Amino acid sequence: MRRAQLEHVLRAVSAIVDDPDVLVIGSQSIVGAIPEHLLPSAVTRSSEVDIAFFNDPDGRKADLVDGGIGEMSPFDSTYGYYAQGVDTSTAILPDGWRDRLVVVANANTGTAQARCLEPHDCAASKLAAGREKDLVFVSALLEARLIDADTLTDRIKAMDISTMLRQRMLSWVASAR
Repeated sequence: MRRAQLEHVLRAVSAIVDDPDVLVIGSQSIVGAIPEHLLPSAVTRSSEVDIAFFNDPDGRKADLVDGGIGEMSPFDSTYGYYAQGVDTSTAILPDGWRDRLVVVANANTGTAQARCLEPHDCAASKLAAGREKDLVFVSALLEARLIDADTLTDRIKAMDISTMLRQRMLSWVASAR
């Protein structure tokens, strides 16, 4: 996904949902947090933007996003990328993540005042998910020196997760150095 595509999704979200406070919570939050020209292709492959809202207790806003510009929607068919409405609890994130969000708001995002995960928080969340695609994603960020292994380690230590999962994640980071 390119930055212009992320901004297009945010603009479409702002037209569908009457809530400017949008959270980009998945891997493509990286597109909003790091300048596009620095990003390796392994981190921009996804055509899906996970969108959540800070105030969506019944999931209605997420459902509107899915129905309007979600997977297999006319939006997806036309542009080749889409949004998935999710809940803020979808991702396991380090303590303090809300204080580190990166704001994306400009003429290209419509009324959306999007917040994207800080790259280390995003990487920690991806390691907690632990899928092969997530490991490739974090490896690419480390190899490109867009995230720091020591900071990532600190973020993992600040996660409310099991000791076993924490150890697996820390071991992975240590071996990726």
